[in-house]
Parts: sequence; structure tokens; C-alpha cells
Amino acid sequence: MQNARMTKDAGAKRMTSDGRHDETRGLQFPCGDPPAGGAVREILPGLLWLRMPLPFTLDHINVWAIADADEAGPGWAIVDTGTQTPEALAAWRSLIAPNGPLAGTSQGARLTRIFVTHMHPDHVGMAGWLARKFNCRLWMSRVEYLTCRTLAADTGREAPEAAIRFYRQTGWPEEALDLYRARFGGFGRYMHTLPESYRRLIDGEVIRIGRHDWRVVVGRGHSPEHACLVCDDLQVMISGDQILPHISSNVSVFPTEPDADPLGDWLDSIARLRASLSDQLLVLPAHGPPFRGVHQRLDRLAEGHEKGLARLRERLSEPRRAIDVFGALFARPIDDYELLLSLATGESLAHLNYLVARGEAVAELGGDGIRRYRLA
Repeated sequence: MQNARMTKDAGAKRMTSDGRHDETRGLQFPCGDPPAGGAVREILPGLLWLRMPLPFTLDHINVWAIADADEAGPGWAIVDTGTQTPEALAAWRSLIAPNGPLAGTSQGARLTRIFVTHMHPDHVGMAGWLARKFNCRLWMSRVEYLTCRTLAADTGREAPEAAIRFYRQTGWPEEALDLYRARFGGFGRYMHTLPESYRRLIDGEVIRIGRHDWRVVVGRGHSPEHACLVCDDLQVMISGDQILPHISSNVSVFPTEPDADPLGDWLDSIARLRASLSDQLLVLPAHGPPFRGVHQRLDRLAEGHEKGLARLRERLSEPRRAIDVFGALFARPIDDYELLLSLATGESLAHLNYLVARGEAVAELGGDGIRRYRLA
């Protein structure tokens, strides 16, 4: 999955984006234990914390419900949805049952709107099912919606030769390429078909949800147009994957845009968020517990990547393939061809492309079809 991370959200010691231990210094976690699947926890009046199971190493996603109303009456606006799995379906059925936690009338729960922060299947997977079941609108940013539909259209296709060539140039062995061919086209398997229309979320716009205004704040790098929601009245931010308390979201280059600079986008977004967000915000992330201390967390995320770039510059004193620089960026060995290799390669390319884009490194394609990087 494109949104999977290199680290697991468990244990006393956490890992930063560069694979080193992160003690989440300076953060406060005021909301207690997470709710069980099919249950809710009230964060503030009219703001509920839900949690959906995920079938990955990162085994959960937080979902947020905001008290809302439309012409048909009161209901809940939902932010993110979980993957399309039997476990997530069971959790949703429990939540919306006539006597379930989201039920406000004898007829059961009503959903008024589905907000999705970005297009990864753990966030958008159940959106189509919920939108059709409750005849309500999907709200996403334009690039996320269109990219999601494009990737879902690859479901069942054979891996294109351009993608095979892309990974071969990084140094992947044939065994890894064969696994990639076998797994290609799996993006849409964890998501219901998206609605044919949607409501676009635009950076900076203000949306009334229930009794409060929520401001759209777009970040980039982990995904192309990730939409966060900030309520200045409540001093709350629903951050999706843009700001997580314990891990750094994967920032990767993919075969569809081999020269992209997502790490540049990510670091620019960190700086912009750091300058514009109040440090008093209660941040509601997609993974891990709600926290306060957003400035320190953003500083920590930027610091992790800067340290990784410094180690990478040292490694590039000699020409290196993308798979040769894992040790500069990750503390754990990359020994799993099925998932870790893809994540590590994408993130390594993001760091390498960052240096190339700034004239610090050059990439040269050798006669063996392998691309190698060295300091300029």
C-alpha cells in the first residue's frame, strides 16, 4: 500500500522518519485510551473519536465524527473512513446501528457528509459505501480525488514496462521485480468504488460544519493535495497523515513521476504549517493518539529528514544506486521484498531527487541500465 509506513505505532520508543528513536519530546496526550472498534470517545461536545482496524502492520486508523445538520435534520460529518475489509464493515455497521453510538433517532444514525483527507485506501476505502448508503456527498481535494480514481483504474492490470524499468534502474533484483509484477494493481482492492461526483476541498476555504467553521489547510509530500481541517473556535486540527505524533508518513517517488520532488514539497509544507498553526491546537491525527505540541512535532519531523539528508550526502562521495543508500536513511534492515523494499526505495528516491533538484547531486544512467547518484 502506498500509505504504509516504515515503522509501527507501538511500544515506548518511536521511530522518526530517518529510522532513529523518537521519544515524542514535548508532546502532550490529553485524550486517554482510544475507543474500541465499533465504539466512540467524545473529544469535545459534538466531536467524536472513532477507530477502524487495518489489515497492515500499522493496524488502525482514527476516524472523526463532527456533529452536523442538513436540510433533512441532524447527523454526523465523517472525516476519513478506513479500508474496505470485513472488519471495517462490521465496525461501521455497529456504529450506525439503530442503537449504535452514532444513532440520534429511532431510525439510527445519519451521515451528512464524508470528508476524506487524501486518497490512500485506509482513508478513502469505505467512502463510496458510506456515501451511497446515506446518499451524502464526498468531499475531497481535486488532485486527491482524480489521482485516486486513476490508481483504482489500475486494479487488475499488468505492471507497465515503464514501472519495471523504473525499479530496475534503482538496482532491484529480478526476484523483487517478479513480486512487483504479481502485486501490481492492488490499490483498488481495499476501497469501494468512488462516487461519480464529489465536492472539491480548496486550500484556505472555510466550511461550516454544524456549529463551527472549519478551515481547509493543504499539505503536500505524503500525497499530492492532502486536506487537513482546522477549527479555530475549538482550537482543533484534524491532521490526517500530514502530522502524526509517533511516526513520519512515507514520502516517496513513484514510477508515474520519476523526477518528482515530494520531499521538497513535504519540507515546504512543514515550514508553512509551522508558521501558520497555533501551538495550542489539539491535533487529531489519522494514526496514534490526539496530541498537543504541534510546533515541536513539526520541528522534529523536519529535523529527522535533515539528518537523513546529511548522512546521504556523506554516502554519495562515491556513486550509489538507490538501494545502496538505505543505511543512511533507515535504522532497520530492508530485507522484505514484498513491502519494505518498495517503501524504502520510494523514500530513498525522494531524498536523492531532493539533492538532484537543488544541484547537490547528479544522477547518471550506466550502460548496465542502473542509475547511480553522486555528489555534484
